[in-house]
Amino acid sequence: MEIYCSYGVGIPTERSYVYKLSSSNRCKSIPLQIDSSAYGSDNGCLKGGVHFVDGDESVPVVSAGFMCAKGWRGKTRFNPSGISTYVREYKHKAPASLLEGRGTESGAHVDIMGNIALIEDVLRVAAGATGAELGGDRIYSDIMKITEIWYLVADGNRMDWEHGRLE
Repeated sequence: MEIYCSYGVGIPTERSYVYKLSSSNRCKSIPLQIDSSAYGSDNGCLKGGVHFVDGDESVPVVSAGFMCAKGWRGKTRFNPSGISTYVREYKHKAPASLLEGRGTESGAHVDIMGNIALIEDVLRVAAGATGAELGGDRIYSDIMKITEIWYLVADGNRMDWEHGRLE
């Protein structure tokens, strides 16, 4: 048995928002609204009050890949048997023309179901191939770097991922 996290990358994806107090009397039950005047630098990820990160247009990379890249990797509290885990990312490539439909190399959230590389991986695993035979991890994003700086906080304690316990 093996665990796979297969998801698209390479599309700006909403991650968080900048809010301000709502000045409207229309919706008094909703005191906040997105601050659409909030912008970061020219190359920044903050645009119109929305923070964008790498993802599949619906799910950020950190949400799609964190557990395979860190939480389930090796023998941990969350994977006590040490089942092998593989991160398989599919870099988004928009279709070149309308003739390609939604694209055979799409990494978009739903369109990835037509991604030829994903279909090939699924068929190979279903036919008995192992993650190692697929080539192991295929990573285009910064998910491994992200997991190095993130840690899980549970009940105010830091999670020691290597030993599967709280510090």
